Amino acid sequence: MWITSACDTVTMSEPEGRGAPAGVTSRATSFGAVADVYERGRPPYPAAAIEWLLPLGALRVLDVGAGTGKLTRQLSGMGLDVVAVEPSAGMREQFRQAVPGTPVLAGTAEHIPLADNTVDVVLMAQAWHWVDPDLALPEIARVLRPGGRLGVVWNTRDERVDWVARLSAIMHDRESDNPDDHTPALGPPFGPVDRHRVEWEWQLPADDLMDYVASRSYIITMTAQERSATLDMVRNLLATHPALAGAGSVGLPQVTVSSRADLPG
Repeated sequence: MWITSACDTVTMSEPEGRGAPAGVTSRATSFGAVADVYERGRPPYPAAAIEWLLPLGALRVLDVGAGTGKLTRQLSGMGLDVVAVEPSAGMREQFRQAVPGTPVLAGTAEHIPLADNTVDVVLMAQAWHWVDPDLALPEIARVLRPGGRLGVVWNTRDERVDWVARLSAIMHDRESDNPDDHTPALGPPFGPVDRHRVEWEWQLPADDLMDYVASRSYIITMTAQERSATLDMVRNLLATHPALAGAGSVGLPQVTVSSRADLPG
């Protein structure tokens, strides 16, 4: 169930059924080889979504599956004490360049290299679909302080816009950008799950739209011929669609969906 206006919230009284793929797959570990492309081609997260995820008084935040530090740098910019965990060595290297001075550790949601009761919040951005909830939920609860929060955030394309729908068709997108598909099951030991959505527009150089496409795991793991053909179709869309042709920059409409749940205090 969603309230469809921007920035609305709906409270779920019961956890939803689980549907995330279990374990780490070859697609999940594919990003390190193109970490620089990922850094250029992925959007940040709207401030309203981040602020909604953070409980009042939170100081220390763990960013799990931190990638190149997209979310981490925003959290650090808010004055929070942030530590990051990321399984890919290539992504960690890009992270260190993008967010110097912030610690980034090798690990996963199922195996977090922190002591018990050490953080106020655990956040995961664009990463929950790689998680095994049966292993990750108790591990996340372990590192959280009593009353701590788990928050999950996901950027999706707004395919109500014609050129965005055409882009998705070209990409043969296997990672759904339907916002309702990114409402992850959390569940015990966490309490009820709240949901939130923000509609916004990401402004980026037109050329960076190529990196946005190329940074997707299912594009990375295509054959070279398939990937080249897909990127050629994106170039053609940029050159010919009335909303894009000749533009130096584009506004990619986004719907950012967030979920949060707290441990008992």
